[in-house]
Amino acid sequence: MIKSMTGYGKAIATYGTKKICAEIKSLNSKAMDLSTRIAPLYREKEMEIRTLISQSLERGKVDFSLWIEEDSTTQATPINKGLVESYYTQIKSISEATGIPEPEDWFTTLLRMPDVLTRTEIKELSDEEWSVARGAVTEAIEKLLDFRRQEGAALEKKFNEKLDNITSLMASIASYEQERTEKIRDRILESLQKNLGIEYDNNRFEQELIFYIEKLDINEEKQRLTNHLKYFRETMQEGHGQGKKLGFIAQEMGREINTTGSKSNHAEMQNIVVKMKDELEQIKEQVLNVM
Repeated sequence: MIKSMTGYGKAIATYGTKKICAEIKSLNSKAMDLSTRIAPLYREKEMEIRTLISQSLERGKVDFSLWIEEDSTTQATPINKGLVESYYTQIKSISEATGIPEPEDWFTTLLRMPDVLTRTEIKELSDEEWSVARGAVTEAIEKLLDFRRQEGAALEKKFNEKLDNITSLMASIASYEQERTEKIRDRILESLQKNLGIEYDNNRFEQELIFYIEKLDINEEKQRLTNHLKYFRETMQEGHGQGKKLGFIAQEMGREINTTGSKSNHAEMQNIVVKMKDELEQIKEQVLNVM
């Protein structure tokens, strides 16, 4: 079963008053192109996170975010009470010694003093909290993988529809092949009689005509295209990572369809070839999104 490279996953875990949020998005890319935005507290684990994502997703343009949402009461910056009291004492002492008036609004003055509203605690990541955060990362990755599988199933259905259409169009060519041969023969015969007006050996003419028509025979192209269509379906059922392989098969299918068109020498057959090319082009566009 194929997987898409497009995916999205988000997980939220709770640790104390914290909500730990992990979000991951991916688009198609030839290789792993990973960008991360990680909260400072978890930044020491960035290499572990990158390894986990790379091993799970293999390739794609991936955006990952890990952040913390805390209760507003816990986020409020604490006021350094001891420092406020010290500033108050010093300002009052200076005012008395110098005769400079005391501030009218003590709170405004004191809260503007250096380090009064500065956080002084240093946060360290505990093993317990990292275990919770890592669980959120893993869950987000799993949700993205589920998304990829669902998208892959939709792509597989689309591919099978397009392959069926190409098979049907190819089969419809058969009804014009006999007519094409007769038209080629009549056209050459008419040209000989009109432009040259000379006697010719009818047996030799038939031999040369057979040789010419054999060059325009498309049975080999039809057989190879049939094999490519079958191989494309079989490849979709392989384990994983079939995207590049499916792209190569689609290129080979295009080569056979183009050769069929160049050999057709028949208006209706060329119209059918154009329709086959259109179906194949839609396959090629979507193959770029397959893992």
